[in-house]
Amino acid sequence: MPQPARVPRLGLDALLDAAKSASMHAYAPYSRFKVGAALLSAGGGVYVGCNVENVAYPIGTCAEAAAIAAARVAEGETLSALAIAIYAIGSDGLQAPCSPCGACRQRIIECNPDMTVHFFAERGTMMSLTARELLPYSFTF
Repeated sequence: MPQPARVPRLGLDALLDAAKSASMHAYAPYSRFKVGAALLSAGGGVYVGCNVENVAYPIGTCAEAAAIAAARVAEGETLSALAIAIYAIGSDGLQAPCSPCGACRQRIIECNPDMTVHFFAERGTMMSLTARELLPYSFTF
């Protein structure tokens, strides 16, 4: 099995900083849970997104979906995603644990099953898993 592309330490810090910055632009008046995502492409592009809530909850947008869409717009079919970082700010204004939701796990794996997904778990623990590890039984057809 091919090894996942790992973001170098400095690259990971920059990717997390981009995700953190994006989270500050989130529109989250209902949950007050702001999420940012930053996707790194093989071409060196960094594409960010933030969550955008809507009073009709199901039609909100996740940060990961927004970052993937931005990358796809910029790079089109040549997009080769290496990594995505997710950063969340809770209603208390502090960094909060946040892994991608199920729908975003499917979106991420369709970009690249070997892409590295970085997010914070409980107590500030950094998790770095491949998309395949995060969603081992993804939907395909």
